[in-house]
Amino acid sequence: MLWGVFVFVQTVRHRDYFLPPAGADDESAHAPPPSDAAAWASFGLMGVALVAVIGLAKVLSPAIERGIAAAGAPQAVIGIVIALLVLLPETWAAVRAARADRLQTSLNLALGSALASIGLTIPAVALVAVLLGMPLQLGLAAKDLVLLALTFAVGAITLGTGRTNVLQGAVHLVIFAAFLVLALVP
Repeated sequence: MLWGVFVFVQTVRHRDYFLPPAGADDESAHAPPPSDAAAWASFGLMGVALVAVIGLAKVLSPAIERGIAAAGAPQAVIGIVIALLVLLPETWAAVRAARADRLQTSLNLALGSALASIGLTIPAVALVAVLLGMPLQLGLAAKDLVLLALTFAVGAITLGTGRTNVLQGAVHLVIFAAFLVLALVP
C-alpha cells in the first residue's frame, strides 16, 4: 500500500516534485503528464532493464558465491552483494542527481528504490511462500532487527520535517556502514 501511495504521489499528485528543478519557483504549476505512447514506452523499457539487471545478478551469482566462500565471509554477504548489484542503476542515478545538486531528485530515487525493494519484494515473497505452502523466514537476527528499527526511527526524523541536511544523510550512511561491518564480522 505504501508503494502504491508513493507511485500515486510521484506520477499524479505531486509529479513536479520528481522532475528537475526548471520552473521550481512556481509551486502551483504541475508538469504535464506524458503521452500514452511515452508512458508505455517507458514501462516497456523499464521491464527490459529490470530483466537485464536481474539476469545479470543471476549469471553473476555463482561467481559471487565462490568469491564469498573463498574470502571466508558469512553467507549473508551474498545477499548484500546481489542486492547492491540489483540496486546499482538506481544508486548511480541518485548519486548523479546529488552531484548535479538535485537533492530532491536524489532522495526521491532512493525512496522509490527502498519502497520498491521492501514494499514489493517482501510481500511478493510472502505471497509465493503462502501459495506454495513453504515456510517464510526473513532471516533477521536480533542485531539486524535493532538496526532496522534504528533505520526506521532515523528515517522518520529525517523525512518528518520535509527537509534534509548533510548531517542526517551522514547518520544514515553510518547506520549502513554499521550494517555492512556487522554482516562481515558477525
